[in-house]
Amino acid sequence: MKCLLVATESAEVLFYWTDKEFERNIKKQYGTSQEESGRPPAFADSINTLFAPIIISCSTMIDRLGDGYTSFSTENGHIYALHQFEECLYIAVNGDGEETDEDLKRKIFVMKKFTEILFGMVTLSSSLLRKELRPSDTEQRNRVWKKLQRLLETYSRLREQDQSFLVEAVERLIHPTLCEQCIEFLERRLVQQMNSSTDRAGEEVLHAFILVHTKLLAFYSSRNASTLSSSDLLALIIIVQDLYPSNLELDETPSEEVDSTSAPDVFYTPEPSPSERNSGHLSSDSPPVFQFVDPDIQMAEDSLQTLQLPVPDPMTPTRVFLEATFKEGFFPMMPHSMYCLPLWPGITLVLLTKIPNSQVAMSVYVLLEAFTKLEKRLSEGLEGTAALRGQSPIQELRTRVDKFIRMLASMDILTSQLQNTWSEFKNKAFTRSGPGVTKALLPSCCSIKTQLCGVYQQCFAAMCMGSNQRLTTTLQERALNMVQEKLMDWKDFLLVKSKRNITMVSYPCLQWYCVAFYESLSLIHQCIH
Repeated sequence: MKCLLVATESAEVLFYWTDKEFERNIKKQYGTSQEESGRPPAFADSINTLFAPIIISCSTMIDRLGDGYTSFSTENGHIYALHQFEECLYIAVNGDGEETDEDLKRKIFVMKKFTEILFGMVTLSSSLLRKELRPSDTEQRNRVWKKLQRLLETYSRLREQDQSFLVEAVERLIHPTLCEQCIEFLERRLVQQMNSSTDRAGEEVLHAFILVHTKLLAFYSSRNASTLSSSDLLALIIIVQDLYPSNLELDETPSEEVDSTSAPDVFYTPEPSPSERNSGHLSSDSPPVFQFVDPDIQMAEDSLQTLQLPVPDPMTPTRVFLEATFKEGFFPMMPHSMYCLPLWPGITLVLLTKIPNSQVAMSVYVLLEAFTKLEKRLSEGLEGTAALRGQSPIQELRTRVDKFIRMLASMDILTSQLQNTWSEFKNKAFTRSGPGVTKALLPSCCSIKTQLCGVYQQCFAAMCMGSNQRLTTTLQERALNMVQEKLMDWKDFLLVKSKRNITMVSYPCLQWYCVAFYESLSLIHQCIH
């Protein structure tokens, strides 16, 4: 019996998922009284009623004690895990003994990862994130929830069928000759030709890779690209599998196709982005790279059970937000367009492009960090009053924001809300009639951060449906045909080879645990004797 919930501090449910058993118990507990009253039972209302006391008590403890609880168990053996990100509270529940509190905490970070991939820096504003997770339009809300549900379902399926997802590693499909040829092909023909084409609408291909089911055949990053972290790559593979699920039983191909003398399959984790981040990073919560658990996915709400998402158009990109490290620094949620082009069932070409105006996202993050640092100094009483009005770092921040607003104005994307909020801030901080750089600026800092996230949302967070700024259909078809021609003779071989089962001891991480275990036993033996 399992449940995952995202709610606000005021007990408003932003997203929930339950398995069948949890759903039945909820309906049994709350359905009868509602039916007797003449009103059909509303599952969402029942969920809200069930969790409201927990949410309110957690908020009360934080307000009064400055601390809350992260997990607890009830008399009937149910385990609850809680984690608060800004103003959103994540709750995971297990009532069948299949998961520990650590498993539930990992499940919470699953949900957090998906929201960051789908919504980017909008997740840094609780008010904006609430609107993304729970839009006022019922149909749109159902689609958002169904999308998140399907991503969780896809991971659950992969974890059961694919050993690499069981230990959260990226698996490479190794055939020395073919892999080398494909990487060279992606570099010298595909990426170079696409980036030199006038049909790319201002987008630049940064990463290109070929997947055979969930296994990586070839991966190429342009010289201007940041390293793609293993966390992001695993999430992208899940998105590809969500769009084009692999059916290993239907895709069976005669095993004679496989060359038994080829190199064995291997698992690897690509070089992660630098772990040393700016000390002013917005979030102090640093979850493990890609810690997921196995949820039994089945949305309980009838509207979500019956809703079917439309078949995706392969030529329409998906907006994703990925980690990036440049000479200017680390940026956790940079917008990219993701093109998933199915070559054949089970084989997919994926292109990640840098979109126009991505400099806006970098500027937004830099300013968000700066205002977060300023908020910390103000709340700790480290700033002065009028004496610091003309001094750094507050003057440097003023210059940066003024420059940013001029840039937005030149691009016709400046919002009146941001302009008015910034003018109000300057009047308080830099005029003689204002209070100066004191705690009185804290509400203005919060408002500016919300407006910055709003600009980011306006520029990047909307899905790319119907966007004019994207690789043209002609260019995508050309890329698709080029790769199909390259792999035509290898198609059946790759599909069979990708389904070969590799024993768990092939994983370097498990080998490391085995070595550490036997070294520990040896050390204990020496101490005893």
